[in-house]
Amino acid sequence: MEELPVPHNIKISNITCDSFKISWEMDSKSKDRITHYFIDLNKKENKNSNKFKHKDVPTKLVAKAVPLPMTVRGHWFLSPRTEYTVAVQTASKQVDGDYVVSEWSEIIEFCTADYSKVHLTQLLEKAEVIAGRMLKFSVFYRNQHKDYFDYIREHHGNAMQPSIKDNSGSHGSPISGKLEGIFFSCSTEFNTGKPPQDSPYGRYRFEIAAEKLFNPNTNLYFGDFYCMYTAYHYVILVIAPMGSPGDEFCKQRLPQLNSKDNKFLTCTEEDGVLVYHHAQDVILEVIYTDPVDLSLGTVAEITGHQLMSLSTANAKKDPSCKTCNISVGR
Repeated sequence: MEELPVPHNIKISNITCDSFKISWEMDSKSKDRITHYFIDLNKKENKNSNKFKHKDVPTKLVAKAVPLPMTVRGHWFLSPRTEYTVAVQTASKQVDGDYVVSEWSEIIEFCTADYSKVHLTQLLEKAEVIAGRMLKFSVFYRNQHKDYFDYIREHHGNAMQPSIKDNSGSHGSPISGKLEGIFFSCSTEFNTGKPPQDSPYGRYRFEIAAEKLFNPNTNLYFGDFYCMYTAYHYVILVIAPMGSPGDEFCKQRLPQLNSKDNKFLTCTEEDGVLVYHHAQDVILEVIYTDPVDLSLGTVAEITGHQLMSLSTANAKKDPSCKTCNISVGR
């Protein structure tokens, strides 16, 4: 009996965060005997991979021979933004139920995509459930060390510059490692209506009137929803001046929110004055996508403590939390 053809020239296409299409070429010889394809998919190992990972977890998909390209979805819990290796065999099922198989193809590498707007909208809807009532606020603020502000004055002409967002939050977030912006907070203490005096990010605080960053000339986007093995949750929002590079980036990738009517952060007009509210039951992390001059606000030392344990720098999302995870991976 002639050997089954070995797949070659494998192509991966239509990659999403949890699916892909795969196709290949093969010699026509004995092609009509093929009844199934075996597809072996593995996460690409790296230096930080778990050495004690179970080696007997099956990663092989047995699929009926269908016209190519074949869509692979739901057979594995594919994770977004993750590198995988894939190889293929052709197979012929025998009368006794066993398979005759070809040699394995070459191994191909590919990387799954970020969350799409559809997936982010699912996260958004989950965040809306726990956002809570809205509290009034009037300033955005940013805490850093004194050296940071000295450096801005000396080397950047007094203007804080956007920087690439770190990898904190959801693994599939399309803003991690890609969006440039400046992080601000707007949370207030329930009893005073003012920003808290404690901070995980430094003893010096830049405060700026809310209307300087968030107004009818800016767009508001939902960026992420996550927790770090804690009871409280974080929501990342992006404010981008209309028509700016940051605005164009977000428009293509993130769900846009109505600035006047959403569950997280609003800007409305009352008697000719802009009024601002933020959600009480989530911690908002607001990214502003343009430079901000220190002369637009004030820098002063806070009287409270520096609570390092609350820092979210490169924080990993809890993959087991039912409140803030969606089913397409972590």
